[in-house]
Amino acid sequence: MYLVRFSYDVLPVNRQTAIDLVRREVEAGRQRGLRARLLVPLTRAQGGASLQFEVELDKLEQFETLRQHGAGSSAETGEWMRSFSDILLAPPAVEILRIDG
Repeated sequence: MYLVRFSYDVLPVNRQTAIDLVRREVEAGRQRGLRARLLVPLTRAQGGASLQFEVELDKLEQFETLRQHGAGSSAETGEWMRSFSDILLAPPAVEILRIDG
């Protein structure tokens, strides 16, 4: 099993908009039967992410589908990405971890 974590950095003024956008991504993942969640850091290291999105995958092959259809259809995902890119301070950091055991 794998855990994919997307870390997003946004200005405080854009935080609620970013939360709403990530919630869309979480819901789309759940509709596909994935365990997905939004993480909102209460504290963070200097330069740490404002928000994180995590999703568990059974196979790494699911990652590409997630990237292409992360917020619904291809068109919905494209629209979502454009909206989100307007408020991101930097490209999202992506970590792929293997869950041991």
